[in-house]
Amino acid sequence: MDHDIVYKEQSLPRTYDPLDHVTTYLICRNTLLRTGISQILAGSRFILAEEIVNDLSDLPAIAGLAPALVLLSESLDRNTCMATLEKLRIACPSVRLVMMADDLPIQEVVQLCQVGLGGICPTTMPRSSLLKVLELVMLGGTFLPGSVSVKLLQQVSGRRVHEGSPAPATGETGRLTARETQILRCLTQGASNKIIARELDLSEATVKVHIKAILRKVRAENRTQAAIWAQEHMAFAPSTDAAVA
Repeated sequence: MDHDIVYKEQSLPRTYDPLDHVTTYLICRNTLLRTGISQILAGSRFILAEEIVNDLSDLPAIAGLAPALVLLSESLDRNTCMATLEKLRIACPSVRLVMMADDLPIQEVVQLCQVGLGGICPTTMPRSSLLKVLELVMLGGTFLPGSVSVKLLQQVSGRRVHEGSPAPATGETGRLTARETQILRCLTQGASNKIIARELDLSEATVKVHIKAILRKVRAENRTQAAIWAQEHMAFAPSTDAAVA
């Protein structure tokens, strides 16, 4: 997969079975584009709804309580989009929304995620990758392209320096164990404790203990600061093969 993934835990109804077919509402007024996306979803678990949805405001009346996916394939007025997403999150908490877009301003990305956007997929994403991302979102995750993730980290890092907050100490990598280095690399990819535990064959409790040790050693207050520190200093860390997909 050519795109990095940022994970964030969300709650989903316990009755949701990831193997079930997912009712998918496609908001797209371009007939040619709609046909192309329909072909991409053909044969997958994402079954396009018969109802034609022209606006996000139509969804509360038809989505109901069952888990459903909304695939937004065109740009809408951002203020209207964010206001409707906020209402949708309250009226239909089981509905997940993914936007297909390129080069969204970082501030808009942050605002959209805050009001419930489940993911942003580049229009150049391969079919297999897109389907995996949609599955991830339906499981409660959030996906952002790697380029967006890097910009967010840079923004956070720049704000910290601008505000005069003490930066995490450097030169501490040598104190990290091989396992802590693996976990720190996972943090730079936005992996949750559950994902890290699965990939490294550890318990979540063990992962939490390692993360606390990492935060102490690199003098970071949270996972985000630790990830930023790693982006800047992992060149000094022992090489590992850990990866989160």
